[in-house]
Amino acid sequence: MTLTARAYLVALGICLAALGLSACGGGGGGGGGGGGSEANTLQPSDTKGASGKVTWCIGKDTSGAFKTAVDRFNAQNPNLQAELLELPENADLQREQQIQRLRAESNECDVLGMDVIWTAEYAASGWLYNLTPVVEAHESEFIASTVETTEYEGQKWALPFNTNAGFLFYRTNESPKAPTTWEQVYKEAKEDNGLVYQGERYEGLTVNFLELLYSDGGKVLSEDGETVEIDSPQTREVLDFMRKGIEDGAVPKAVTTYEEESSRRAFESGHATFMRNWPYAYALGKESGIANEFAVAKFPGFGGNEGAGVVGGYNLGISAYTDNPDGSLAFAEFLTTEPVQKEMFLKATLPAVATAVYEDPEVKKELPFTEELLKAVEQAQARPVSPVYTEISEAIADNVFEVLNGRQSADGATSQMNSEIEDALQRF
Repeated sequence: MTLTARAYLVALGICLAALGLSACGGGGGGGGGGGGSEANTLQPSDTKGASGKVTWCIGKDTSGAFKTAVDRFNAQNPNLQAELLELPENADLQREQQIQRLRAESNECDVLGMDVIWTAEYAASGWLYNLTPVVEAHESEFIASTVETTEYEGQKWALPFNTNAGFLFYRTNESPKAPTTWEQVYKEAKEDNGLVYQGERYEGLTVNFLELLYSDGGKVLSEDGETVEIDSPQTREVLDFMRKGIEDGAVPKAVTTYEEESSRRAFESGHATFMRNWPYAYALGKESGIANEFAVAKFPGFGGNEGAGVVGGYNLGISAYTDNPDGSLAFAEFLTTEPVQKEMFLKATLPAVATAVYEDPEVKKELPFTEELLKAVEQAQARPVSPVYTEISEAIADNVFEVLNGRQSADGATSQMNSEIEDALQRF
């Protein structure tokens, strides 16, 4: 097993968590960072002369890359002392432990490692400093889609830290060239050996649905996040398309029991020509019996439009209750620099948010799919930005699941999703 593949296997838990396959419930409480007022906004110049202690609260450091970054920061900044506080590997538990501290207005965590789908909830609850000027100062360095995940109500509340987006995997011995449309994928899948994806009733199904919806030009919420827009012809079209795929045999009925790993096993065992999955499956596939018989591509288009993905990853927020906002910002900015981003990519398999890293010769050599990954992240869009994202995701997954299992029509599911999401927004 190569070093790169071994790193993937070690980092698998982190990789899946970074995809955003986790819960995000309603917040509560409030603090000094909310509201977007000038007094609660950090500026790039605030890091000058910063000193003191900074604690970084993020998930378990299974690869050692987080500790390495902390040590390098401390060596380069003698007036600042960063410390790593490891939270559980499970993303739900990470969020739970962070929120417990934030509701208690604890100053224990200065820099928060947040799944991208938590950012709006934390900002709406008043738990973060406004970082709009800081993000805008670095915006040209980041992949544009990663910046979108930091936004809420016209302000930017975090720095992008790592990212992810899905791939279309295809068996080159069965389909020598990647199809350019989802319609073509389903057609070839029916003629060959099928398509597998994450069809179980959970966040993964929400993401799979949104990838098609976004490509078809559909939306879940309005730009300001206050109006539900999922009741649309595009939603009905996507639901009908997904249902028909199962009915005509392009997609196996068992897909409604599949998550990431079950999809990967089906693909690697020769039970599918195509697979929708995350980049972590690439290295594992190269260690399998089909190592030389598959390739990956960014998502194809749908409905005559360009392909679209859903961006995952983690952001870095500054707690509203930190005693050292300036030092916290200095550390968060350090974590987004190219050398640190490169090391996180190579050592922890956390895809970089800095575009330049994808052009690095060492990165290209060690991770040969980086060109396709950059394209995938660039075409990806953020999930609905809302403090009640959990309820939104549940409404989508529940109703899509019912359609896939033939228990609900596309029209009925669309109306039900719309109603449930409207109720969630009204309760916030």
